[in-house]
Amino acid sequence: MISQEEIPIRHACSSLNISKSAYYAGLNRPAINLSDKPIKNTIYDISLEYPKYGYRRITAELHRRGQPTNHKKVLRIMREENLLCMPKKKFRITTTDSNHNYPVYPNLAKEIALTGINQFWVADITYVHLQSECVYLAIIIEVYSRKCIGWEMSRRIDAVLVLNALNMAVDARLHLGIDGLIHHSGQGVQYACNDYVNRLNELGIKISMSRKGNPYDNAFAESFMKTLKAEEVYLKEYKTFDEAYSNIKQFIEVVYNNKRLHSSIGYLPPVEFEAKALNISLS
Repeated sequence: MISQEEIPIRHACSSLNISKSAYYAGLNRPAINLSDKPIKNTIYDISLEYPKYGYRRITAELHRRGQPTNHKKVLRIMREENLLCMPKKKFRITTTDSNHNYPVYPNLAKEIALTGINQFWVADITYVHLQSECVYLAIIIEVYSRKCIGWEMSRRIDAVLVLNALNMAVDARLHLGIDGLIHHSGQGVQYACNDYVNRLNELGIKISMSRKGNPYDNAFAESFMKTLKAEEVYLKEYKTFDEAYSNIKQFIEVVYNNKRLHSSIGYLPPVEFEAKALNISLS
């Protein structure tokens, strides 16, 4: 016999076309916290702008936008909304040829304690897949601020590629003084060849090279490459060289240097971090 209390429940289940168990499950479900809605909307906005941001960077960005929030709450919301990203493994191409007869320089990376900019730069090369070819990207990273200060992309992986990246960095930083600057790279032929070494010597820049089989020596450049691939390259399918060049330029110069938050420098963009270090106003 159906009790008087169950009659309205059966009517409700019938009108909603759900089972009685689903009805009771709905009653036991926690109520939606309406106070989460503004934060959730902002998290969506940040995730759209920076698709590979994790919950800690999104928490830092919320603070910057005037919505201070506990990182545990951000993590909960991102899990509920399926906004957490899983890294993808990609095929690797070797960009370092260390089998050459040029001199190899000592590793100075472990001897320096950074106190400001233009003390330690790192250089590296990576590849970028297009639909029908592979092109190469050379970069120079200012380690103190994590800013990418020089870069060049080419179909050829040669001395011209890395020299153009170096010259861009020098043009951007020479006015700030480069006395005592250390340039660190791998032992690849592009960095060890006469043209590149002569340019560094001409500028009075000290030369440092990683040891073979020790990727941690150049970890700052590797970190940049990982970010570039995860947050730009792997999200796109470039058809042409010009398309890849334009998108990578936008990412490096607008997003990475000016907007992206870096945990190693207090969740600030490199340009903002440098401005504070140099006591320069960005307004």
